[in-house]
Amino acid sequence: MTGLPPTLTPVEAAALLAGSDAPLLIDVREESEWNEVHIPGALLIPLSQFVARQGEIPEGRALIMQCRSGGRSGQAALALRTAGRTNVANLAGGITDWEAAGLPVEYGE
Repeated sequence: MTGLPPTLTPVEAAALLAGSDAPLLIDVREESEWNEVHIPGALLIPLSQFVARQGEIPEGRALIMQCRSGGRSGQAALALRTAGRTNVANLAGGITDWEAAGLPVEYGE
């Protein structure tokens, strides 16, 4: 299956992440960016390591991809869709819009 993955607003993503069957949030920023600020519960798989580490992503679980503003995570989401993953969405505006919406973040490692 190809085609652009759907996008979720930060509020939509937060609602899904708080649900009982929560998707996995994957942060594709670099480790230095993660160490500054990240969304609680996210899994860090930098885009630069994404191909090599795709095996760490559980099959059958919904995924939300996230970066700083939505560009890199959009690339990762499209790559997963091209590889046959169907339940993949991109966080519109990334962590920048997430923080602007007043949603929780963690600072430091």
